[in-house]
Amino acid sequence: MRIIRGKHRGRRIHVPSNFNARPTTDFAKEGVFNIIENNYEISNLKVLDLFSGTGGISFEFLSRGAISVLSVEKNKRYSLFIKKTGEELFPDNFTAINSDSFRFIEKRSLDYDIIFADPPYDLPKLGTLPELIMNSKTIKDNTVLILEHSAENDFSDFEYYINTRKYGKVNFSFFSKEKD
Repeated sequence: MRIIRGKHRGRRIHVPSNFNARPTTDFAKEGVFNIIENNYEISNLKVLDLFSGTGGISFEFLSRGAISVLSVEKNKRYSLFIKKTGEELFPDNFTAINSDSFRFIEKRSLDYDIIFADPPYDLPKLGTLPELIMNSKTIKDNTVLILEHSAENDFSDFEYYINTRKYGKVNFSFFSKEKD
């Protein structure tokens, strides 16, 4: 895994070989970050990274200058890896917690500019994520949810759906209460 742009551009992060996480491909990561950078000033963003896996998305946001990133990962080994790596690279504006993302959504404030969620593609409750997040009482009206998923999921009928972008086998669906 590597960081594509920003302060740590080109830096390789060596994920332990026994991790079963599916990191977002460089091709897909470059595509989604082009969209983000063309629509938002990353240096003004507070980001929540749910189902963080290896932390690649968190580290990409931070390398590109995000104000802060909170990484949430259920797997304790993965969470410890993300925390250690994040503290080495971004000691001032990064937090990693070991928690179930669904519990986090239900119990914590979602006061973020961007919420990025990359759950396992076969997660039984994947289809409920946009509704749970976008209908949270603590979410800001202009928060953008970016959900990574396979082509098997279609969220186009969801009330706050904006669009879906495809990069190979990776799909990113965007949601926001403000449609602009």
